[in-house]
Amino acid sequence: MVNWELNSCCNNGQVTFLVTIGVFTVVILVLWRTVLLLPFKLITVFLHEASHAIACKLTCGHVLVDAPDMVRGQMNFKRLTLTDITIDIPRVPKNKWVDRSYGEGCSSWGRKLIVQKRRASLNDFDRFKLMLAKIKRSGVIKQELAKLKKENAS
Repeated sequence: MVNWELNSCCNNGQVTFLVTIGVFTVVILVLWRTVLLLPFKLITVFLHEASHAIACKLTCGHVLVDAPDMVRGQMNFKRLTLTDITIDIPRVPKNKWVDRSYGEGCSSWGRKLIVQKRRASLNDFDRFKLMLAKIKRSGVIKQELAKLKKENAS
């Protein structure tokens, strides 16, 4: 049989505190979706968001950034771009973990980085050949588009 008297557990002040917390919990649960609690919800959200702002000011808007082609270090939020890429790594990973899970060719972001590196390594003649290939490709596309328009018109 359970002893609900709490004789040997708590003194009068502690029992009063526990009962008060229980009553507040029940009242909040009953009134949760009413207009009465809206100001308190707004205050709670404000305090939560203010804590984020305080943390941002304390860190001067910097975060720790790590990537395969750079040394781990601080970077300002304004220089960062959010993507939909998520990787599973330990809390404090070594560089090899980041390199392995980054997968440069696996995402559009990674493919873009590969193209940027390849273009940076081109010399003048390679850039000239690339320009000619783009001109030739756009000419072929225009010719095919003109053929399709002509067929649709007739």
